[in-house]
Amino acid sequence: MKNYIKTIIFIFLLGSYSIGFSQNNTISKNAQISILTCGSGSELYSTFGHSAIRIWDPVTRTDNIYNYGIFDFNAPNFYLNFVKGKLLFKVNKQDFSRFLYEYQYDKRSVKEQILNLNYTQKEQLYNYLEKNVKPENRDYLYDYLYNNCATKIIGVLNSSLGKDLSLNEDHLTEKYTFRQLLDQKLTTNTWSSFGIDLALGSRIDKKATALQHTFLPDYVWSQLENSTIKGEPLVLSNRSILKEEVKAKSINFLVTPFFWVFLLLAVVLFITYMDFKNHLWSKWLDGILLFVTGISGLVLTLLWFATDHTATANNYNLLWVVPFNLVALYFIFRKKDSALIIHKYSIFLLILLLVVPIVQLTGVQKFHPAFIPVLLSLAIRYIFIWYKTKNNKN
Repeated sequence: MKNYIKTIIFIFLLGSYSIGFSQNNTISKNAQISILTCGSGSELYSTFGHSAIRIWDPVTRTDNIYNYGIFDFNAPNFYLNFVKGKLLFKVNKQDFSRFLYEYQYDKRSVKEQILNLNYTQKEQLYNYLEKNVKPENRDYLYDYLYNNCATKIIGVLNSSLGKDLSLNEDHLTEKYTFRQLLDQKLTTNTWSSFGIDLALGSRIDKKATALQHTFLPDYVWSQLENSTIKGEPLVLSNRSILKEEVKAKSINFLVTPFFWVFLLLAVVLFITYMDFKNHLWSKWLDGILLFVTGISGLVLTLLWFATDHTATANNYNLLWVVPFNLVALYFIFRKKDSALIIHKYSIFLLILLLVVPIVQLTGVQKFHPAFIPVLLSLAIRYIFIWYKTKNNKN
């Protein structure tokens, strides 16, 4: 009798283990796999939206999100690695309801594309994701344009579904440069737009391929809508889960880039006029301009040559934010034997400024419109410095 009871208990435990294994390591034929596309948020890091993979299985009663947009502020050397372009992101599995609550709280939209997959394809995708979320596999080197939460979706589908998946790259009626794609999500007269155009170089002014457009979640959506799986549409159906709540956007013009750059231009024009009229030289103004442009140029140089950021290379903003301006500061304020050096250097700076519109017009690199008043301000002061030093007198 005891042996019989032990056998029953063993079978029960074995069955429970098998059920648990089934629930945690396989999916049923009724499982549904979908791609979520989330709308923009109010913070810069969420401006461009988000993408994730959802697996809902009514048999195992699981509803999980595989999210490739996770990073840890508390990771060792987080900020240093961010600056160096060596930031590690990771894929994380979380409950769908918790994921959805965060977007509902932020009043961001969430829409879903249910994939048209057979059971074998579901298993392949599920097993790939489960392997990917293991601690030894979950980290990846983040690159905003080429390896982010959105591009990972296409990469995961390609890797797990293989030849079954066909990505149609002819569905876009117009292709954009990376900078134009970024601008689609940015308001021009904001410091975010200003800073991005200052920090990112000419590499983002090249035309992106259809698949490269998918660094933005909206283009992942359109790419999947125009893809096939074994000749059938990849997307079985789509729906809206959360609608974006219309947010009233009000921008105080007094804190925008355009206000401050035009104020700078007005100040420079006034002081230069007074200097010329009264035979003065407000070196303090030139000192500020040289210091700010010099520091900015040093930062851009480091971003280009001392980091792994792909988008910060070949930055022609260095034509007007010149790191050598920090050295010129010394000669501006030196009392003796500096006029000739400053005179020649002012000519050099003016030549660099003349190259800027050529770069813009040829399409090598596009500059932010708020740079124009800054360039005019610099040109006015460089011409004034040239004038004051042309006779080699301080």
